[in-house]
Amino acid sequence: MDLNFTDFLRRPSVTETFVDILLCAVPIWLAVMIGLLIGWSWRPRWTGLIYLGFRSKLRFLWTAPPGFGARRLWLAFTALSAFSVCRTLWSTLAAKKSATPVEETPPDGEAEAFSREKEMDVVTEKDLEHLLYLLEAGNANMEWQSMMDKSTPNMSYKAWRHEPETGPVVYRSRTVFEDASPEIVRDFFWDDEFRPKWDPMLAYFKTLEEDTHTGTTIVHWIKKFPFFCSDREYIIGRRIWESGKKYYAVTKGVPYGALPKRDKPRRVEVYFSSWIIKAVESRKGDGQLSACEVSLVHCEDMGIPKDVAKLGVRHGMWGAVKKLNSGLRAYQTARKQGAALSRSAQMARIVTKLNMDLVETSSRVEEEEKRGGGVEKNARGQKEQFGVDWKWIVVGGVALACGLHSSAIGKALMVGAGQRLARR
Repeated sequence: MDLNFTDFLRRPSVTETFVDILLCAVPIWLAVMIGLLIGWSWRPRWTGLIYLGFRSKLRFLWTAPPGFGARRLWLAFTALSAFSVCRTLWSTLAAKKSATPVEETPPDGEAEAFSREKEMDVVTEKDLEHLLYLLEAGNANMEWQSMMDKSTPNMSYKAWRHEPETGPVVYRSRTVFEDASPEIVRDFFWDDEFRPKWDPMLAYFKTLEEDTHTGTTIVHWIKKFPFFCSDREYIIGRRIWESGKKYYAVTKGVPYGALPKRDKPRRVEVYFSSWIIKAVESRKGDGQLSACEVSLVHCEDMGIPKDVAKLGVRHGMWGAVKKLNSGLRAYQTARKQGAALSRSAQMARIVTKLNMDLVETSSRVEEEEKRGGGVEKNARGQKEQFGVDWKWIVVGGVALACGLHSSAIGKALMVGAGQRLARR
């Protein structure tokens, strides 16, 4: 290989791999050590005398602390970690060796116009069809796990998630804002100038391209992440369709040649976050369409282990939703007081009239699925709980209290780690 070893180690993929291994290994080690401590403290006193009688002084010093088999455990985990690193690096290098297809270019006279048209044609009706499939037609065929069902005096929120065999987790939510119009909610979601006031993660934003004919824009975002994770960069293409005061907003990650990738912040390339906004009847029961419903579908690959990402989303979801609601109310107040529309909010008002064939086709497929017995599935429900995996503590305590055999713990850890690697 022509790669310098130092440059190779500086690659983000290598760093992220080691962080992945660390995040996966530390909880297991912590749980096992707690289990070993509990098992050691509960052991009968006479077992220590028998144990010391069978061990020589040299053996006693070698396995410090006594009975833990620390050297064997470390060697076992080092071997498994090295295998994981080699496998990830090999797959990364193999993927980079594949040739990139070269696209045909038009004649020189049309090159500039073609480039401009192609650059702005980043969000198309195919993306809209994908949104309609996820939220309407294909919804019944997907296995959704219920995550949350909460409400405040002026908002209600429900959330689900779907875990495909490959790719990132897909999240779906339904939010109903009382005393809000679809137009104000549409402008609010698009207003990047106002967003930092309620979204503390957004550290930087800039509009790269905009098309005043279709309303398509390409924006550059940088989001702040916790100290143990580098910031993330997004190049987002977005566009809005409209049909009878019902808005279909599509945002997704798009390539942008004028802004090459860097080591930091790390770019998120797999990103799809889109929603349907419409007026609905208020829960006051007055028959007025004074509330606004937002049906959202969201998925992205941030380069974080899936289990860690799910844990972060679950624990931070309700806090983020409450900030969103507070931001919307502040935005409503500012607009009522005559605040000027930002450029991004003005672009939100440039919408594309929706091709009704798409909606009719989606509705027809959905009705056929319902007649065929398609029902929203919540098979797993809320079975998966986050927190300490107590089975590791039980295994550690039982293993130590029932014999203190130094190699038994290492074998148990190797089996558990092997199962984890197989699932990945």
